[in-house]
Amino acid sequence: MANIWKKKDTAGQTERLPRHIAIIMDGNGRWATQRGLPRTAGHKAGAETFRRIATCCKDLGVEYLTVYAFSTENWKRSAEEVGAIMGLLKRYLLEAVDSMERDHIRLRFFGDMTPIAPELRALAHETDEISAHLPAGDFQVNVCLNYGGRDEILRAVRCFAAECAAGERKPEELDEALFSSCLDSRGIPDPELIIRPSGELRLSNFLLWQCAYSEFYFTDTLWPDFDETELKRAIEAYRQRDRRFGGVKK
Repeated sequence: MANIWKKKDTAGQTERLPRHIAIIMDGNGRWATQRGLPRTAGHKAGAETFRRIATCCKDLGVEYLTVYAFSTENWKRSAEEVGAIMGLLKRYLLEAVDSMERDHIRLRFFGDMTPIAPELRALAHETDEISAHLPAGDFQVNVCLNYGGRDEILRAVRCFAAECAAGERKPEELDEALFSSCLDSRGIPDPELIIRPSGELRLSNFLLWQCAYSEFYFTDTLWPDFDETELKRAIEAYRQRDRRFGGVKK
């Protein structure tokens, strides 16, 4: 299987590698429970997995990686668990601020950042400023924080409605491209591959607009145990798919 990871095939054509991979990082709590550990230990292990998988995606030549870090529904969890997740995020952002330029990694956030602690919002803003100065071709990580697909669509609708009310737009101007420009993911391609670890077979309110023609890969592996081999297995499964986008191949 090693040869398929070369950037060029024997005919000199680029291998069919997804430009954009999205991952629902699920199973941290169950991983910890199975080992008699607190759920917070699972999130810590999951954060390390994220680092390894992001590095692997970059090395393989994937252009965009989007991860589901914290949903609009995750606030229902205990204060201890939410605090642990936010603490891990703060640690990651502090490291990112120091390493983004060196490693040529851009970082963006999807979701409503309003309820997030001011300190984290300030760090996210700092990574936005660093990303703006990096070349457009650099690897980009999108972190979905306080994110929900329905919430994203509603915010986009409100934005467009406000522009119409202000006389800046007309309702009949709205098409898919214009609506996409109102979303958190504006400016980047939709994910070709969405990966869901942990054995669950649902989207959980993730990238509902963007996933219209995404390929899905499900695995029973819990996120902390998800490794580079599993990622390559998912990509290989994607490469075997017949993507017709509603049409018929001639």
